Amino acid sequence: MRVLVTGASGFLGIAVVAVLAEHGHHVTALTRTDLTRTGRPVPGSHRTLTGDVLDLASLDAAVADVDGVCHLAALVRARESLEEPARYWRTNVGGTVNLLHALARTATRARPKKIVLASTAAVYGHSGRQPVDEEAPLRPGSPYGTSKLAADQAAADVAATGLVGAVSLRAFNIAGGMPGHHDRDTTRLIPKILAVQAGHASELVVNGDGSAVRDFVHVLDMADAFARALDACEPGEWRPYNVGSGRMTSIRDVLVAAEQVTGRPVPVRHGPAAPEPPVSLADPSRIQNDLDWRPKRSDLPQILTDAWSALPARPPDGQR
Repeated sequence: MRVLVTGASGFLGIAVVAVLAEHGHHVTALTRTDLTRTGRPVPGSHRTLTGDVLDLASLDAAVADVDGVCHLAALVRARESLEEPARYWRTNVGGTVNLLHALARTATRARPKKIVLASTAAVYGHSGRQPVDEEAPLRPGSPYGTSKLAADQAAADVAATGLVGAVSLRAFNIAGGMPGHHDRDTTRLIPKILAVQAGHASELVVNGDGSAVRDFVHVLDMADAFARALDACEPGEWRPYNVGSGRMTSIRDVLVAAEQVTGRPVPVRHGPAAPEPPVSLADPSRIQNDLDWRPKRSDLPQILTDAWSALPARPPDGQR
């Protein structure tokens, strides 16, 4: 299958391109960064295009000869979205609508196209039911969550025309790493901890007592979900799937595992508790049953080992 991956140079994007290539797909990577200047196209891609989902003209050309799209290009920081809501709506909704428009223009009923969207558990907000399944109330608590929910709805509406088959993968907390590729976003817990352990930050500030529970899924397991969802897209249908390990992991659990993997204690300072849900846990039953997906690498020690191994060379002890 000929597949376009938007946001292909990001943490998840690089993993998705690699897994799609392993599955035998012909992958075109779309990035905002001109990688042709570095001479390092996205590994596994047959070609790398420079473009922006806000530029409808460039999307028309990018999707013209593909069978499907994995749409990952987005802004993803919930707290930042509270300060810049218009920017989040413009990118997450406007960019998705542009892409859906381009797909619908180049699809026919004889040759419908497919799209798998990177959605988020943030569409559920502070859900009172745990674990969270796809029938949970949709009550996003940030412009990030509302913008991704609107993108999901746009995909559902376009899929209803029969020109497109769509799946939204609602990710919980993506983490881990792969050889030569680590998560650079230190606003997220695990990259933040490992930055401290690598000597790039002096301490970890934990909001509250560390009892908050989260659900972590390995980036390669998440990428595998994209490959399976792409195969499962059916014209005229839109389906959401929650993607998480279903394992309860507290912040304290992550700290203990990080100390075991890195071989040194994590310097921690506790700050005031943030207005966040005490528990956020996925019920991945639907994707497991429908797509035979399993979180094969998403146990906590594996996630931290892979994330730590993927970091660039670290200074020796005593030289941090």
